[in-house]
Amino acid sequence: MAKKSNAPVYLVALVLFLGGLGYLLYSGLGENTAYFLNVSEALAMQPKDLSKARLFGTVADEGIDRPADAMGVSFMLVDKDQAAKTIRVDFKGAVPDTFKPGVEVIVEGGVNPASGAFAANTLMTKCPSKYQKENRG
Repeated sequence: MAKKSNAPVYLVALVLFLGGLGYLLYSGLGENTAYFLNVSEALAMQPKDLSKARLFGTVADEGIDRPADAMGVSFMLVDKDQAAKTIRVDFKGAVPDTFKPGVEVIVEGGVNPASGAFAANTLMTKCPSKYQKENRG
């Protein structure tokens, strides 16, 4: 009796595996990709290139505006390394309790071409140092 070859089964499995891997790479690197930038890098880019980005910086001491009739906040985001570099951020949504001047934040969204401000749809604050584990020596 002749031995059966399993080559066609392995070939089909390989094609399916490579097709699935290719789809994951294409969908992961496609339009769902967001740049992670600091403020000075964002200011160096063209506004059309910042349609989807994450910015990291510090909330400026002045210029925080909270609308009285809605949720959200507008503020100046300062570059951590170059304090002269700032960008205006407009956020509409629930503001975290830890949001205040001087706190480090990450905002996700894109540049509004009409106003030139960064329209954020996500606002995350860095946890205060009181939550970090103390060195107990």
